[in-house]
Amino acid sequence: MNYVFPPATPVVLPVDGCAAVFPVRRVYCVGQNYAEHAAEMGADGRQPPFFFSKPADALVPGGGDVAYPPMTANLQHEVELVVALGKGGSDIALDQALDCVFGYAVGFDLTRRDLQSSAKAKGQPWDMGKGFDQGGPISTIRPVATLGHPATGTIWLKVNGELKQSGDLSQMSWKVAEVIANLSGYVRLAAGDLIFTGTPAGVSTVVRGDLLEGGIDGLGELKIRLV
Repeated sequence: MNYVFPPATPVVLPVDGCAAVFPVRRVYCVGQNYAEHAAEMGADGRQPPFFFSKPADALVPGGGDVAYPPMTANLQHEVELVVALGKGGSDIALDQALDCVFGYAVGFDLTRRDLQSSAKAKGQPWDMGKGFDQGGPISTIRPVATLGHPATGTIWLKVNGELKQSGDLSQMSWKVAEVIANLSGYVRLAAGDLIFTGTPAGVSTVVRGDLLEGGIDGLGELKIRLV
């Protein structure tokens, strides 16, 4: 096949204990999936899950140096459990949803909060607040075959050694199976899709030079430096 210019390099993620890599198709994110974070964002009570997306090439596999994005004065961190799908479908039944999961990872949903807040106030899309370059650092994927399906465990994030976010996976308003089943009613999911499942309370503003370290007990850790 001839192209008018070379196609983009496929986005792939390393898999723990495996020489093969995970090819990324789409990246979905769940909004306000922890009650305390929803409250700090102005929501009240358990709301139906809602979704937004990041481009696959916004991912930063393995972390490391991450460029501070332009057009913002309020960049914030959100540490999240990321679900990596090995298969998909439409209208997936709740009791079959976890069968679609290949593995899990730790992710940071970096957010230009000022742009997101402005868009929310005007009823506009969040794309420029969430979908910017290097806005999705992510760790190595741990396969279900070795990890299982983590339903509990501390999820945390530190900025320059100071603990900012600390919660437990059990506090997710919508569990992983519910998220997959619900999302599959909107779009046809497929192998290679990632789902960022929301963040606990404690998001805060970060600046150039800050070191962000986060993790999920039993799963792994992720570290980035804003440059």
